Amino acid sequence: MKFSKKNTGSSLSNAIEKPGRRKAIRALGLAGMATVSASGVTGATLPARKAVHSTFNTVDELRQDSSLKVGGLARTMGYYKPGDGGSAEYLVRSGKPDISEGAIIRKDDLYASLINTASVSYKMFGAIGDGQNDDGVQIKMAHAYANAMDIPLINYSGEFWIKGTHSIEIQSNVHWGQTIFHVDEKFGSSQGNLFMVLSREKSVPIEFDPATKAKFLAQIKPGVKLIPELSQFKNSLVIISDTNDKIGYRSGEAYGGRSSKPKEELFFVEEHGRILGDIAWEFTDYTSLVAHPGNDSYLVIDGGSFHMSGENPSTPPERLYIQIGFSVRRSRTIIRNQWVGLEGGKADVSMVPKGGFYSFSNVYDVLLENVRLIPWEKNRPGTDRDVPEGTYGIGGNRVLNATFRNVTAEGSPVHWGVFGTNLFKNFRVEQCVLNRVDVHFHCWNLYIKDSKIGSNGITVTGGGDLFVENTTCMAASFIAFRRDFGAKWDGDIRIRNCRHAPITQGETAILSFVADDFDYKYPIGYGRTVKVEDVVVDFRTVPESESVSWLMRTSAFSQRTDGERVFFPHHLEFRNIMVEGRQQGMRLLKLPDPQMLKLSKTGGYDGVQLKPNCKMIFEDIHLEKIAAQQPQSEDVHFLMKNAANNKYKDEYALYPELRITRCNDLTAYFGGNIAEVILDQCRIVRLTGDSKDSMPGALTFNSCKFEAEVTNSAFQFFTLGTTLGTSFINCVVYAPKVDNTARPDLTDLLGFIRINKEVHFNHINTRLGSDILNYYKGKGVKLSRSFIAMIKSHHELESAAAS
Repeated sequence: MKFSKKNTGSSLSNAIEKPGRRKAIRALGLAGMATVSASGVTGATLPARKAVHSTFNTVDELRQDSSLKVGGLARTMGYYKPGDGGSAEYLVRSGKPDISEGAIIRKDDLYASLINTASVSYKMFGAIGDGQNDDGVQIKMAHAYANAMDIPLINYSGEFWIKGTHSIEIQSNVHWGQTIFHVDEKFGSSQGNLFMVLSREKSVPIEFDPATKAKFLAQIKPGVKLIPELSQFKNSLVIISDTNDKIGYRSGEAYGGRSSKPKEELFFVEEHGRILGDIAWEFTDYTSLVAHPGNDSYLVIDGGSFHMSGENPSTPPERLYIQIGFSVRRSRTIIRNQWVGLEGGKADVSMVPKGGFYSFSNVYDVLLENVRLIPWEKNRPGTDRDVPEGTYGIGGNRVLNATFRNVTAEGSPVHWGVFGTNLFKNFRVEQCVLNRVDVHFHCWNLYIKDSKIGSNGITVTGGGDLFVENTTCMAASFIAFRRDFGAKWDGDIRIRNCRHAPITQGETAILSFVADDFDYKYPIGYGRTVKVEDVVVDFRTVPESESVSWLMRTSAFSQRTDGERVFFPHHLEFRNIMVEGRQQGMRLLKLPDPQMLKLSKTGGYDGVQLKPNCKMIFEDIHLEKIAAQQPQSEDVHFLMKNAANNKYKDEYALYPELRITRCNDLTAYFGGNIAEVILDQCRIVRLTGDSKDSMPGALTFNSCKFEAEVTNSAFQFFTLGTTLGTSFINCVVYAPKVDNTARPDLTDLLGFIRINKEVHFNHINTRLGSDILNYYKGKGVKLSRSFIAMIKSHHELESAAAS
């Protein structure tokens, strides 16, 4: 196997290849220069002599002075004029200067190179800041020198204009303070970002012999924590990719079923081959295995304001997306305390999509903190000024351990999503205000806390942990799993103490898993476990909304036409969901073809017992008051429907234990599917187990209230027969309502009691509401002792007839 580390060798950093010369220049101060000649910077020791000191008002004076000799020392009071911030100290030398030396070129064969620099600023390299000069040229030179000498760039104030310069490399710390950069977007291109944050070490391929490669591939699978074969590559981000194994095919007419992603994984290697970063895929081979050195220090870029002109590039870019801002390709990079926005009086009129003012690629452990930026405009009024593709404020690919803290980027519905990324793992958003958080493909472990997400929402696909806490989201769905990548999440979902405040009048959902019936080349599904608690759904912005609002919205199928079954969580829990701003509440869940779903655990039903492999809990949910329907209508809060009337696929199909607690005005339709259902302290207005036969499973009602609300009295109001038993404990039965009119005379149509005639199923302390009692009392009908005894205590094995 081979693994080597080399310097980048960029044109602006070639001095790194000359460590002796660079270190000598860096070490020399004025005192040292008094005893060392100019050639001493090569490392040779020469006889001591007295240096000549000269002081000049400006660089131009130094450049014109013919009395300077090799080895002389020079000091300038400013670059263009004394006190302009460009003062510096120089050593006079002969020969051809290196670009990294910050050299002042003279007309003779001499030049003056910077010395005695613990840090540099832009004025030291001739940046003017007059609005006419492209200061990017001098800014690029300053960073090249700082990179070569491994010293910080410190420029706490001033205004500078960048007019076409790009690919300014940063390899040392930067302190910008209140420096203002005016960026002329007419010069925007696809050639490179303004600033390129780069590692000093080169990424290199890892080469294994066949036997080692086989061992390595055998270990790349979910759950792996240690790969000894990688132990010598510690402190590196490793990316494995197989372009011959395509996944993530993208649905939608725009992609024609051709857009896909190579199977990829990224993880960080620590001591003895310890792996940081969950592995999601298994590999049989790879076409690329690359180690990106993780750096042994943090590079910090602090401060600065960026004022954008908002214009179109004057020259059409070579590629679809233009680069503007920062490209971060160095692990352990921190960017903080920055402001990004439009110039005063300017508008975003660009028609070209941007790849992100901050873009992160192939890096580990990066932080963006205390930053204000803007999402770019896309969907302007009309269609003639719409940007044809997504345009982003933050972008990136192949990033592990990224944290965004106190980042603000909000806008109107005209603006596109500030985030547009792929392959982000261990992704944290803290105390942010963003108009969207988005990972198109393969997000793994996303944590959002104490944040506000705007109308473009949280849109992701992937797996691992998806934890959202103390966060507000204004989109139609609190979390929308991207339809074009299969609306999948292969992991655990936790939402706690959040507010969903949609600004749309259309259908909404807390979790929206809606995929196309399409072969994405990987399994799709609704998470492995889901827990949502203490959420407020806030319609105060659109109180007139009457659209359905779901806890969880699912696809219209449970098995794709290619045969792949949709996976379903083995634990699903929603508690304390409240609605504000309108009277209309929530709906729970709609499950088509549960017999085709695929669970991670086995279950079963043999006609004697039901072995559940899924627990669903709905507790204290503010339900929508659904208008009265036909008794067996499928327009309900909870629906299980076997459209194909197929048999259960196997023991991994859905065999649920369903618990619904303190949910009033409940309507449910189980469609004859297998389930064990326990309803506690609910008000039930419609419920159908099986419209024809007994529902396979069991129904238990504890302290529930039955008050049927239907539109047709030609059918039985409740169908509650089950194969494993239906039980009522401390329940109350009220007069049914037909067409919004109380009809105690139709109590016998409830389906489980007929006054003084029959009591079906198991009962303990069932009571009749006063509306029914008063009606029969008014009719002179007295309840029989046997009937009262049966609703007080009755077993299904006993006769249903009252004597």
